[in-house]
Amino acid sequence: MASGGSAIRGSRVGSGPMGEQDRGYHADRVAVSYWDALGNETVRYFAANLPEEEIPDIIDSPSTGLPAGRDKDNPPALQKTEPYKTHLAYVKERRTEQEAEQILEDALRQLRERRGTAAPAS
Repeated sequence: MASGGSAIRGSRVGSGPMGEQDRGYHADRVAVSYWDALGNETVRYFAANLPEEEIPDIIDSPSTGLPAGRDKDNPPALQKTEPYKTHLAYVKERRTEQEAEQILEDALRQLRERRGTAAPAS
């Protein structure tokens, strides 16, 4: 006959009369509903004694992966995704040499002003 441990069959090890109501299914819980931009509802449960400021306002919806908020009438908007840009589109956005020199001069001027030295650039 194999024997192991001293727990009575059918009992839960570690459970006792004190504090059991604070854990697991016996704990007092509050249901909070979250809605995403597509109208999907997600219900999360939090401990009843948890302060209101510790309950998150926005979560990620498990069904869509979108952000979900607690306001049903005004859920977080869909994320805007940028369309794919080709290499040619990036080349067209490049600055000219004159614009690059002007940006560099402005940055150097701001650094000199912060340091307190107004030495002219050579």
